[in-house]
Amino acid sequence: MDLRARLARFPKISLAHGPTPLEPLPRLSRRLGGPDIWVKRDDCTGLATGGNKARKLEYLLADAVAREADTIITSGAPQSNHARQTAAAAAKLGLRCILALTDSVAGRAPAYRTSGNLLLDALFGAEIRHYPGTADAVAVMAEIAAECTASGRRPYAVPVGGSNAVGALGYVEAAAELLEQVEALKLVVDGIAVASGSGGTHAGLLVGIAAAGRRGGGGCRVAGFGVSAARDAQVRKVRDVVVPAAQLLGLDAGVAAAAEAAIDVDDGFVGPGYGQPHPAMEEAVRLVAETEGLLLDPVYSGKAMAGLIDGVRRGRFRSGETIVFLHTGGSVGLFAYPDVFAVRGPGDGGAAS
Repeated sequence: MDLRARLARFPKISLAHGPTPLEPLPRLSRRLGGPDIWVKRDDCTGLATGGNKARKLEYLLADAVAREADTIITSGAPQSNHARQTAAAAAKLGLRCILALTDSVAGRAPAYRTSGNLLLDALFGAEIRHYPGTADAVAVMAEIAAECTASGRRPYAVPVGGSNAVGALGYVEAAAELLEQVEALKLVVDGIAVASGSGGTHAGLLVGIAAAGRRGGGGCRVAGFGVSAARDAQVRKVRDVVVPAAQLLGLDAGVAAAAEAAIDVDDGFVGPGYGQPHPAMEEAVRLVAETEGLLLDPVYSGKAMAGLIDGVRRGRFRSGETIVFLHTGGSVGLFAYPDVFAVRGPGDGGAAS
């Protein structure tokens, strides 16, 4: 049974625009003087300004609907892209949505708690509950679910980032879609670069690539760039999704083992912590915007691109290779970081350096 047939056995609700474009980044590639860089535009999935969570939510909310849930609960930081897309998906499906947002990013400008994703969460009608950064998201969601059940509602808890075996199916499917595009374009892809946060996107890609083997351009390495945890912890996080996702699909044990063995995480671009800016991220966001007119975000894609740029400069990604950058979206988060990407007013010399 091929991968598409295996995926077709699971319920899915259409939430994402697809297939998303696969585009070359020639000006960025020339500027860096390394490999040919392409971008898989999962910032173009459509749902609530787009982003990678739409693919996961297609499977997660289908599961919720199949279980007759009427309330969706999830958690994240105040500027969570996942919370924003979950709130939008719930609104689209007529479901109540409760967001348990943990204040886990300290020292940000006031806009961090009023603009960007938070503004959109409110527009989508989500009930927003705020918790300290030390709160246990899993425990908080369980408490909310118990409260909902006691009041006669039918809650469904979506894990942080939508990252479990069901959510990862969205990126197993994305891997199949990408390999089909690569084959149609007659490209030979040597590597895929992706932000690795809650782990579901990274894990799904690994399972999809391993299942493809060398067929259709499969077998390329997947380079994950951590955005929060130290390397060993992030590898465990990805492994904890890879193994059950492969099992859920009924894949051969050898495929699961290959996917697990291919977990590769670089934690050198986390910076001061999750959601905290640093100069390499800022350079990456500005460089990609200036060369390609493409917006990254400060938390995920900006840090992953910083890792890719550094890898080119250090020779990890070399001339003659083709590297695909998976754009996970989130550019709406730029508006929550005006202190980093500031614009000076008239008479102040234009844009800040």
